[in-house]
Amino acid sequence: MAGDNPERIKSEAALAKLAGIAPVPTGSGMTSGRHRINRGGHRQLNAAIYRTVIVRMRFHQPTIDYVARRTAEGKTKREIIRCRKRYVIREVYHLIRPAPQTTPATS
Repeated sequence: MAGDNPERIKSEAALAKLAGIAPVPTGSGMTSGRHRINRGGHRQLNAAIYRTVIVRMRFHQPTIDYVARRTAEGKTKREIIRCRKRYVIREVYHLIRPAPQTTPATS
């Protein structure tokens, strides 16, 4: 994945696509704005992100509150998991993103 070479991942969207978490519109374009998760990508990374989301839905209070709020808005569990997976991949991207290279000052 990107662990050995994180500089090849140029954006959060690129990492989401690599992980198979990038949203894809459902249907033929005449939908009501619904999306599904791309089925391609790194399946082990996708499974790890899924497990992270499921554990957070059970034990992480901010995620529990989010699930309650989105359920009240009429979202399904599948849609909530899709949104949370994208949030987790955003966190992962910021953790593996290479630090900006600074040139040493010459005197």
